[in-house]
Amino acid sequence: MRIITGSARGVRLDTLEGEMTRPTTERAKEAVFSILRARTDLSGARVLDLFAGCGQLGLEALSAGAAHAVLVDQSREAVRVIEKNAAKTRFADRCTILCSDAASYLRSRRGHEAFDCIFLDPPYAMRAVAATVEDILRARLLAPGGLIVCESGEPDPLGFGTGTALSGHFSLLREAKYGKAYITLVTAASATGAGGDES
Repeated sequence: MRIITGSARGVRLDTLEGEMTRPTTERAKEAVFSILRARTDLSGARVLDLFAGCGQLGLEALSAGAAHAVLVDQSREAVRVIEKNAAKTRFADRCTILCSDAASYLRSRRGHEAFDCIFLDPPYAMRAVAATVEDILRARLLAPGGLIVCESGEPDPLGFGTGTALSGHFSLLREAKYGKAYITLVTAASATGAGGDES
């Protein structure tokens, strides 16, 4: 696993073994950052990486120019690996690394400064995407025009196809499948006049 773009391109990252800390594949990560580059400029952005695992998404965003990243994982082993990777990429001074479950972190940050980009990559078996996005919405942690990037093991985790109450708060910008991973990109519904495009 390595950083694929930006100032730390080519730096190899330590990873964790086991399915519970399954890293996003490089193909999926390349796709995510290609989509982000087409949608937004990460320069100066504040980024949140939930269920961070080895920290690769948050660190990739820093390499692409984000100003600061908060990386959250409930595993102490994961936090140790993130700290190593932050040192390897020389981004330690631009990171806040926290050992916490996502729900507790989001409750603690309610009403605090919002993020321009939020990565959400829970273990597939948890099926936690919708519940976590609800918590993000409740805590008001997505900045105006901000983006949420979700990775899940099933399509349409926010219920756009079924018209759930949660989907009414967001516009779907993109959904694509890479191997077993479904990548969903959304923004707050007020940030776009249309329903977005799906491919």
